[in-house]
Amino acid sequence: MAGRGDNSRAKPTGPVDAEPFRRALTGCVRAIAGDHELEVAFGNDRPGISGERARLPDLPKRPSRRDFSVTRGLGDSMALRKACHDDATHARMAPEGPDARAVYDAVEQARVEAIGARRMTGVGDNITSMLEDKYQRANYAGISNREDAPLEEALALMVREQLTGRKPPESSGRVVELWRDFVEGKAGDILQSLEGSVDDQQAFARVVREMLSAMEMAEDFGEDDTDQDEQDEVSDDDQPRSEEQNEQSSEEEAGSDAAPADESETSDEQMDSGEMDGAETGDDDTIDDSDEDSETPGETRRSTEPFADLNEKIDYKVFTTEFDEEIAAEDLCEEAELERLRAFLDKQLAHLQGVVGRLANRLQRRLMAQQNRAWDFDLEEGYIDSARLPRMIIDPMQPLSFKMERDTSFRDTVVTLLIDNSGSMRGRPITVAATCADILARTLERCGVKVELLGFTTKAWKGGQSREKWLTGGKQPTPGRLNDLRHIIYKSADAPWRRARRNLGLMMREGLLKENIDGEALIWAHTRLLKRPEQRRILMMISDGAPVDDSTLSVNPGNYLERHLRAVIEEIETRSPVELLAIGIGHDVTRYYRRAVTIVDAEELAGAMTEQLAELFADEGATQTSRRGRLRA
Repeated sequence: MAGRGDNSRAKPTGPVDAEPFRRALTGCVRAIAGDHELEVAFGNDRPGISGERARLPDLPKRPSRRDFSVTRGLGDSMALRKACHDDATHARMAPEGPDARAVYDAVEQARVEAIGARRMTGVGDNITSMLEDKYQRANYAGISNREDAPLEEALALMVREQLTGRKPPESSGRVVELWRDFVEGKAGDILQSLEGSVDDQQAFARVVREMLSAMEMAEDFGEDDTDQDEQDEVSDDDQPRSEEQNEQSSEEEAGSDAAPADESETSDEQMDSGEMDGAETGDDDTIDDSDEDSETPGETRRSTEPFADLNEKIDYKVFTTEFDEEIAAEDLCEEAELERLRAFLDKQLAHLQGVVGRLANRLQRRLMAQQNRAWDFDLEEGYIDSARLPRMIIDPMQPLSFKMERDTSFRDTVVTLLIDNSGSMRGRPITVAATCADILARTLERCGVKVELLGFTTKAWKGGQSREKWLTGGKQPTPGRLNDLRHIIYKSADAPWRRARRNLGLMMREGLLKENIDGEALIWAHTRLLKRPEQRRILMMISDGAPVDDSTLSVNPGNYLERHLRAVIEEIETRSPVELLAIGIGHDVTRYYRRAVTIVDAEELAGAMTEQLAELFADEGATQTSRRGRLRA
């Protein structure tokens, strides 16, 4: 790693054996990190580091010198972060506001990389190659005004220049120059004083806070760092904090089972380019010792909004929410047309009513059987069991026997059916989905289970007003989601079915079904469920494929929407009280959802929905019976 990195655009060589390079790079990363147990893996996954495992991008089959330098730069940046950065200090000194925090994180990463560059020239060259590649991919050269230039990136490059004497990479364009006058005019002297504390993270952080104050960002600070130090003397920083402690000290740090993870926001807010650089890598890995949580933002548990930091975590952006729409079905269509569409739906599926009805009756019988009054006997406390009193008369040594009424597993339950309203559902799938939702809602309502029916699509094909705004605004690179969402409420949980029945006819309306962005639809439905007072909340997704939006995918990576969907599903399945299940129509959704079933024909949908819900309630009933058995034992 100490060798000089070559930034030249050399012509690609022939196919090479990358194994010697991997071995050499692994040894260098371990040496710089000071951790000879560190595992270094190469692959196509997002670069990052988690606990004792670092992930680096593999080389192409015909790598250029620049490819080698960029990969070495990523490895150097990760290793320096691990060697020269303390998570607890970083979290304790961090400001709270997103703008101040972005600057604070970026400057800290510039500090650790500067330490390596000052000690080893080759490391500095490698990191320069990495940054050159990062800014080129993000098209920073096309930025011409201050509003589009990220202040955190400009300040990080200025700090790097101050500490190492290295000029900003050419690919960063005018980003630094657009902000230089502002920064130097307000905090020039403070910027020059950073060099004296480069090897002391806490002292460096104090100077950065002074710099933020000079730039009028002091309102974003949390408690004074002196107060934090006093608190830290009382608590044992070497021990992991519990969830309660994290909630009480949410301004100081976040995370429940590992070292503070707030610095992961560096990667999230610096990833607008869609690529990982060293700063992003370092921040991702200090979060937890498990790969599952390695890229979870430190702010996730601190925020009161579900998924508040998920977008930053996985580099998912929304260009604008200005044109998004959450609307009731009756507001999208005239009353007379809704009646006509509902009649059309009934006519289309007249022959299915009997089949679906029988399945619904089977589900109702299962649920009603669980609702019948039942008792647990031979308990040590409860109501005296009068039927057991004669045996006490026969044998006075027999203890008293008690009984308790058994609780039903679903009296306090709400179910949300989230239906894909995309164009690929047109025809048989959407008509069957609408009818099944109709029958199931009535069935569950009769059993005392509240039901909410939701649909999701977009307002237009290929972008709509969001894309028009993007085009007129200069077509910024990687804009993120680039379409207008339309989330439809067919029936709210508290609305009686008789009032919402006709709304499902809206799915038959020509032109309603367009494109589908499943991840954001799941977040929407999940957020609505969390606001419900019921103790048990179930979310069922009905879809026929992966998320597709031509406008978004044409200007972002091909797996952009799918990656977001996977992250949302993981968040719900691992951290949410909501129970999630899915049914895929002609599409294998088991690769996304843990609890899922795939059906080949839309005709199977009714059976799949009823069976899935019946099994869900049966599982809960078995769990409660087992729990009661353990209590008796």
